[in-house]
Amino acid sequence: MAKSNSYPCQLPPALKPGDRVTVIAPSGALKEFEALEQGLAIWRSRGYQVQLGSNWNFRHGYLAGDDRQRREALAQAWSDRDCQAILCVRGGYGGARLLEDWNWNSYLSEQTKTKSAWCNSKWLVGFSDVTSLLWSLAKIGIAGAHAPVLTTLASEPEWSINRLFDCLEGRKLEPLQGKGWGGSQTTGILLPANLTVATHLLKTPIQPSFESIILALEDVTEAPYRIDRMLTQWRLMRAFTGIKGIALGRFSRCDAPVGFNSWSVEEVIRDRLSDLNIPIVSDLPFGHDGVNAALPVGQMVQLDAEKGILSWY
Repeated sequence: MAKSNSYPCQLPPALKPGDRVTVIAPSGALKEFEALEQGLAIWRSRGYQVQLGSNWNFRHGYLAGDDRQRREALAQAWSDRDCQAILCVRGGYGGARLLEDWNWNSYLSEQTKTKSAWCNSKWLVGFSDVTSLLWSLAKIGIAGAHAPVLTTLASEPEWSINRLFDCLEGRKLEPLQGKGWGGSQTTGILLPANLTVATHLLKTPIQPSFESIILALEDVTEAPYRIDRMLTQWRLMRAFTGIKGIALGRFSRCDAPVGFNSWSVEEVIRDRLSDLNIPIVSDLPFGHDGVNAALPVGQMVQLDAEKGILSWY
């Protein structure tokens, strides 16, 4: 297996039309059936063979099947030599439950057990709750794509859909424009995440190294005081130590309850991050409820806090 916390992460083989991809639901149960069909249609229109995994429409409470069923679907897709990418149906909650005592190398097929997970890597595509799986792969040095899930893909503008396939098919990615907080440039290894999911992974065996990374964060439906509480936890744990810069995406529907005296989420984020003395760029086009530009995990990037640009090497 690849060395733990190795950076930059190894990119899986580039996809090409005709490849087979597998759809799984590692987290919440599917509710958006029409949106799923639209997402599948986009992949098929690009020439890909799309296979539905064993649990894509399972339901077990709020989960897409019990832990055994969801873990089995992930293991089957990961060990299938004819599957070139794993597409997540949606986020929700439940991905981290699959990773207790999980070992990517243990789920290789008999034909590939002599090789490591690093040698048999394939793309994993998703965001939000899929953060846990993306981080678990990054921990062993394998890149994934922090990108739209199947039920959000059709709502993306054309340029964002094209960007996803550029990422997966090995083409150069264009820079992303945000709002610089002022200061210098920095380079580092990009580690995207949903803030809430990432906070619950801190100091667990799933957390990759934070040394020399540029952290990319987004979130949804978290009131400002909850964002404050999470970022304060990062500070108390000294989790920002070693981080070279922060790229902030969208924090959507993160308003205070009606009638509740509160700072805005933007004010909270500035209060908790502006004294870290590292380059920060906000308002980048990724996250929930809007454009969700694909971000390859574990790759070298440059963050320009003066011009507000996140760019790739």
